[in-house]
Amino acid sequence: MKAIAFTQHGLPIEDPSSLIDMDLPKPTPGPRDLLVEVLAISVNPVDTKIRAGSAVTEPKVVGWDAVGVVREVGAEVTLFKVGDEVFYTGSIVRPGSYSEFQAVDERIVGHKPKTLDAAHAAALPLTSITAWELLFDRLGVSEGGGDGETLLIVGAGGGVGSILVQLGRKLTKMTVIGTASRPETTDWVKALGAHHVIDHSQPMLPQLESLGIAEVSHVASLTHTDVYMPQLVESLRPQGKLAAIDDHASLDIMPLIMKAISFHWEMMFTRSLFETPDMIKQHELLNRVAELVDQGTLKTTVGEHFGTINAANLRRAHALIESQKAKGKIVLEGF
Repeated sequence: MKAIAFTQHGLPIEDPSSLIDMDLPKPTPGPRDLLVEVLAISVNPVDTKIRAGSAVTEPKVVGWDAVGVVREVGAEVTLFKVGDEVFYTGSIVRPGSYSEFQAVDERIVGHKPKTLDAAHAAALPLTSITAWELLFDRLGVSEGGGDGETLLIVGAGGGVGSILVQLGRKLTKMTVIGTASRPETTDWVKALGAHHVIDHSQPMLPQLESLGIAEVSHVASLTHTDVYMPQLVESLRPQGKLAAIDDHASLDIMPLIMKAISFHWEMMFTRSLFETPDMIKQHELLNRVAELVDQGTLKTTVGEHFGTINAANLRRAHALIESQKAKGKIVLEGF
């Protein structure tokens, strides 16, 4: 099967060897696996981080968003049948979606939204799961709740932020404030439904106060948490909640003590990595997201379509992700 992989980690994305077109064996599904023919994918920051930092002894295929058609099912599969159209984010410890076929556990797969084509559906799985778990599981907001509370989303113009703005606006009563630093991302976040957008390249609290908001109850920090931590502590109310998704060599959370601010990590791969007892919740979550899309409550977050799934186009996509100037999601489709 066609696949795009790397055989050396840490190469700059400008190097043609950083991602290579290859021919690899088609995977064999395990007992609870689906064998999916991949039709479209999207690219996430985790793709670039694994490429840059994971030593390899054999070709490694990355990619953790896909839409496709089920071609085979394992002996213990009960949730899907051959021919079903699906969307999903795979496991971080298994071969990824930059390939014509992928084996994936049915418990982390959902039925594709009926109203979207493959490319537009491919933008959704990883960011939807991350945003949903962050808001409802980690920050503890209830669907339909949050009346009188305020959600500040730092880096709202990226993939996760683009979904989180919608979830906060459509499924809670919270006041949603996104941050962005460029005109195009500011317009993007406003279009997604944020009540307010402020500039994270400038001091945040004065901008909040100018909106009549003296403090916020919840913060979702999606980028540069270490840099913004003093401002987040300053902006949060006593006993507020802060959640983050970005990784750092170290992160000083001691400033949270005086306000008794709780801190939460979100990692959407945790359930599949450890095969937790509630792993099937991601299947249920993706089905719910598909329903919300088909009802018109949520919309896809495609920022750019980079064409066919091949090494050259994926190197372009990785370069844009690494520039930190991407808006929404980058999708590719077809081999």
